[in-house]
Amino acid sequence: MTTGLGRAVPITVLTGFLGAGKTTLLNRLLRQPALANTLVLVNEFGEIGLDHLLMQGVEGDVVELSGGCLCCAVRTDLIETLSNLIAKRDAGQLSYERVILETTGLADPIPVLHSLQTDPYLAMRFALDGVITVVDAATGEGALKHEEAVRQVAVADRIVLTKTDLPEADEADIRRRISEFVPNATLLDAAKGEAEPERLFGITPWSSLGLPEVVGEWLAAEVKGERVGEHGRFRTTTIWSDAALPPMAFGMFVDLLKSGQGQRILRLKGLVKAADDPERPVVIHGVQHLFHPPVRLDSWPDDDHRTRIVVIGDGLDADVIAKLYDAFAGVPGAEPPDRSVLFATDDPISR
Repeated sequence: MTTGLGRAVPITVLTGFLGAGKTTLLNRLLRQPALANTLVLVNEFGEIGLDHLLMQGVEGDVVELSGGCLCCAVRTDLIETLSNLIAKRDAGQLSYERVILETTGLADPIPVLHSLQTDPYLAMRFALDGVITVVDAATGEGALKHEEAVRQVAVADRIVLTKTDLPEADEADIRRRISEFVPNATLLDAAKGEAEPERLFGITPWSSLGLPEVVGEWLAAEVKGERVGEHGRFRTTTIWSDAALPPMAFGMFVDLLKSGQGQRILRLKGLVKAADDPERPVVIHGVQHLFHPPVRLDSWPDDDHRTRIVVIGDGLDADVIAKLYDAFAGVPGAEPPDRSVLFATDDPISR
């Protein structure tokens, strides 16, 4: 994406539960030439282990790291901080080509994503380049009992496993636990050198840097069938349909989904068969009621040309989405879900 002020700056959210190894991963990544001229945002300097990388002060709270990177603390509102950093970049006071935002271990990344996408100025100047979630393979079993950790995993574009080389790590078990509620997750093992910049950045369909070819990868591991995962209120379902959506019905389907079930959706992504051009599917991708602009692919990524929508929901009845899709697609005998169910008033996010 480009604007009158130049190309939007790609921004990546790095999250993970307490002690998962976010800073260790970040330290290693920042040493690599691919991340030169990167700006790192953290909550407070005292909470991170970047001291051995700090070189000199640049301006105010901004410090220079080895490899040409910069680091600063987010001590005010995120929108204000990012707006100020863009202003300094425009004025030539700072130079950076990428931003990594590291959250605290107890952070819910969803409000961060909302800020990046719903603030008009930030949405114009920054291009969300995905969410990377770090999971500790040695203690992840306990961490995934916390709702914050589950949310961090649910919205991830890439999940990085750390400490798999420790004796107490049970990699197979943590992979199984993650797949229970995020069956299509892409997992990278940091100890095996898999968490490299080329596999972590420029990865999402809406990214200004990435291309939609990656869609096949994040759909390849889906488990076919109805409800495929459950973690308390968090459920993962893959919806399949041979029916194609007419263009006008597609927009209405997405609008009703956002307004009726948006607060219940932690993550939704998928490929939709469009009636106007069935050989060129449409990528849909959303977090809660925030949906990214649809992307039309040149072709299907595999031999399966059915609509497939993966939904990770908090107290969500995925049958509602399936019925809504079938009704708009004109499936014979399909009836739309009851309005009282579609527009449920109880909000599980605020419980």
